[in-house]
Amino acid sequence: MVTFAYIDRRDCSKIRWKEVLDLTDPVLAGFTPWPADLAQRYRDQNCWTSETFGDVLTARAAAAPDRIAVLDDANSWTYAELDHRSSSLATGFARLGIVPGDRVLVQLPNRAEFVEVIFALFKLGALPVFCLPAHRKAELVPIAGAAAAEAMITCGTHQRFDYAALAAQVRDEVESLRHLLLVDCESLPQGARHLDEYRDTPAELAGPSAGDVAFLQLSGGSTGIPKLIARTHDDYLYSVRRSAEVCELDQDTVYLATLPVAHNFPMSSPGILGAIWAGGAVAMTPDPTPATAFPLIEWFGVTITGLVPPLARLWTERAEAGDTADLSSLRVLQVGGARCQDELARRIGPALGVTLQQVFGMAEGLVCYTRLDDPIDVVVSTQGRPMSEHDQLAVVDDNGVEVAPGGTGNLITQGPYTIRGYYNNPDADARSFTAQGWYRTGDIVSVRPDGNLVVAGRAGDWVNRGGEKVSAEELEAHLLEHPAVRDAVIVGTPDPVLGQRICAFVQPVDPAQRPTLISVRSFVRSRGVAAWKMPDTVVVVDEFPETGVGKTSRKDLRQALADGAHGK
Repeated sequence: MVTFAYIDRRDCSKIRWKEVLDLTDPVLAGFTPWPADLAQRYRDQNCWTSETFGDVLTARAAAAPDRIAVLDDANSWTYAELDHRSSSLATGFARLGIVPGDRVLVQLPNRAEFVEVIFALFKLGALPVFCLPAHRKAELVPIAGAAAAEAMITCGTHQRFDYAALAAQVRDEVESLRHLLLVDCESLPQGARHLDEYRDTPAELAGPSAGDVAFLQLSGGSTGIPKLIARTHDDYLYSVRRSAEVCELDQDTVYLATLPVAHNFPMSSPGILGAIWAGGAVAMTPDPTPATAFPLIEWFGVTITGLVPPLARLWTERAEAGDTADLSSLRVLQVGGARCQDELARRIGPALGVTLQQVFGMAEGLVCYTRLDDPIDVVVSTQGRPMSEHDQLAVVDDNGVEVAPGGTGNLITQGPYTIRGYYNNPDADARSFTAQGWYRTGDIVSVRPDGNLVVAGRAGDWVNRGGEKVSAEELEAHLLEHPAVRDAVIVGTPDPVLGQRICAFVQPVDPAQRPTLISVRSFVRSRGVAAWKMPDTVVVVDEFPETGVGKTSRKDLRQALADGAHGK
């Protein structure tokens, strides 16, 4: 333990003392560090450079203070301004009583304040816990509880949803959550404060070390205790740096963040952090549709952006239909989050006048890219190759034995930016990591002779709907609370636009009272579940097919859908 002094916000004459976890040994209780020999190897190989994210921003501000760092529809900040604003907030957060190691939920849409808030927390040594704008009470309460979050930063009303009221509901159910800070909120919940109240004159802060945990990110889905991913400044900055290098970012880069930036892809692959590492600019929009994004590309001179396949299809179709926006500045369009179908991949470049880059990765670490000079067949038909020469990959069968070269199997990996365990979740660690610390990605892949991966699908019971991973088990648990549902099974069904849709097979309590799609969606929504997890189809069955060992056969249910089983 280590003791920090802070000023009581209720009485600035009082100095309070608070014991928090020592961030140096261990980095954070519940965090799984790299073995000492691997950590030293990554330092010797210059993967880990002892820089923090705060160091990077301050260095970029010193080198080019007047260069634009962040843009949105209401703001344009230079590097000097972003550096000052984040330092000001960091000092204000310290006055509030937030100290190094405290966890802070951040639920903001794509707007400039997201960037200044996370850099303020980075500089202070507090840990952002990145939440998606689509998360609701059912997700946020267990996330906040698992992180033991002490504060939450969100906005007022955005896209007709009251985030301030949601934050108050979360605070009321999470004992550790003491502070609510709001951006652009006209009517504050009781006890909440405006973020602007904590813009202080920057003071010198001790700040974190590069080996300290920088933030907590969410895995692609969670059941029970949320799977939180602890990333250090060392490992995540290496991921950001290599991504920026592979994607050829520089000071002239303008990255448009269209996907929610709490996701790993738009945050670091290369994302907003890659653009800042390169000294370029970040443009933010909460609306990724071509009607909004195309004018922004022309207006801001955007050079690179990233989309999930359904959005890439919308953009391509809009361009093919003759949209007149000038997209000539856009050089690279990344597609990731789910597999991009070959026919779409072939259309993107000609339609939009860009180089397509496929991205395959995960918040737990490993990121693969097609390279910007790869031949078209590689770009169209593969998901790229690891970005670092220090990534280690293996393709194994269900018994953990490596398959023959070129064979299809389960992807496992380790490396300088792939975690060694989830945050404070030994049960998930036992399922997701080998005894040697390799991460079981859950992806079924093959590796071509040229080193590029071809992703065949997911090993677990997940639905990848438009790039958002939905846990079948989590959604089934909600459906089982429906008064008319005796049993439920979730499977994914192929969809040409979204990749997969969510099909709920339900067994009714009373065959005469069959649940409908409308009633099921209404019930799930009433439980505070994110919109992307809503079933697209409901199929009512009398019984479920079983495997030879008495388990429900999802394979047979998928086949029933393929054979024409219809839902409502």
